Amino acid sequence: MTRPLALIVDDEPDIRELLALTLARMDVDTEQAGNLAEAYARLAKGNYQLCLADMRLPDGDGIELVRHISEKHPQLPVAMITAHGNMETAIEALKAGAFDFVSKPVDLPMLRSLVQTALRLSTQPDQPASDNGAPPLLGRSAEIEAIRQTIAKLARSQAPVFITGESGTGKELGARQIHAQGPRADGPFVAVNCGAIPQELMESEFFGHVKGSFTGAIKDKEGLFQAANGGTLFLDEVADLPLPMQVKLLRAIQEKAVRPVGAAGEQPVDVRIISASHKDLAALVQAGEFRQDLYYRIHVIELHMPSLREHAEDIPVLIDHILARIAASNGQAKARIAPEALKRLLRHPFTGNVRELENILERATALCDEQLIQPDDLGIVAEPAAVTDTPAAPEQGEGLEAYLTEVERRAILQALDDTRWNRTAAARQLGISFRALRYRLEKLGLDAGEPEQDAE
Repeated sequence: MTRPLALIVDDEPDIRELLALTLARMDVDTEQAGNLAEAYARLAKGNYQLCLADMRLPDGDGIELVRHISEKHPQLPVAMITAHGNMETAIEALKAGAFDFVSKPVDLPMLRSLVQTALRLSTQPDQPASDNGAPPLLGRSAEIEAIRQTIAKLARSQAPVFITGESGTGKELGARQIHAQGPRADGPFVAVNCGAIPQELMESEFFGHVKGSFTGAIKDKEGLFQAANGGTLFLDEVADLPLPMQVKLLRAIQEKAVRPVGAAGEQPVDVRIISASHKDLAALVQAGEFRQDLYYRIHVIELHMPSLREHAEDIPVLIDHILARIAASNGQAKARIAPEALKRLLRHPFTGNVRELENILERATALCDEQLIQPDDLGIVAEPAAVTDTPAAPEQGEGLEAYLTEVERRAILQALDDTRWNRTAAARQLGISFRALRYRLEKLGLDAGEPEQDAE
């Protein structure tokens, strides 16, 4: 079997030799370059499975090399060697496309773990998104297809990912897909809701504790970081962490090590961090409620999960999948949905997104007769009657301003209803810009979540 080949790029011969010796003990052959020009020449001729590069080189910096590899050799994982404590540089490298980083002085066990992960990535066959062990990401819309493509790219990196989106849009599903399509797929995926852990237990839950460290600690216990070692730790609703815990989390991420409560020393951990929140983390930073340094550390790459209103054409596919899952869970025949019930669902705004759709169908399946879901089984109000009718003239004392506001409100609601709450399409129907519609929605108190992006 052919041994993998790595390219080491560093202007210090001692560092190159140390890295080459470490990789040789892992049955990895190496070639070396002392500067960017040599690296470019070797990359043009060689077939490498990994590149290790110093951030500072005589004729440029490692970021240039990362960008070159990302463009010319996109399948080649490149890991950066950075100065100790220089997280800004490490984050810049990750954003440019680096696979991972290791700090000087190089921790050899950490380096070996990084190399093993990178080699798994370079030899990993492409996996179809529907056959990777994670729940499927359903839908045929352009929005969902774009999410699939982004996830495939994110899976090839170890950079921290921050997933945004309204509640119920499938942020954990996105995290599981990234994990399952990447080189850590065989490792654990550990998900934690940061808002559900009592504050006094947080440190023990995240980092573990040793026997006798506090009342009730009757034996050693590993924390979430240790449980996720070699895999992915998903921090859902990370915005709910109190400030003191944010400091400890930042250190654990930066040092790639944790100290269990009551322990004398730190334990190295190898985890990829994916976090999520439905809150505006940048606004919380401005308000002093979330640490800026932690924000920059976990918000290296962002993945936005669209609201169901933004890809309403996927509702029939989702309905079919959810009804099949409910039937399998209950051991019953799959329920059918009457045309009028489907029509009502297609016109529903779904402020709770896919989770709300799941809840509605769970209820409807339990209530329907003869496995046929009728509109009344859904438990949601029928679509409103046409709202374009001009309201009656203002009553005495009402005032022209209130009357015109009501006319505007009805026209906007009708356009949103006609377009299934696709605000880009609604703005076009109204003959105004997307920005103008957003302003009017806010003014009228009709803004139902984050502004959608005008993708057209």
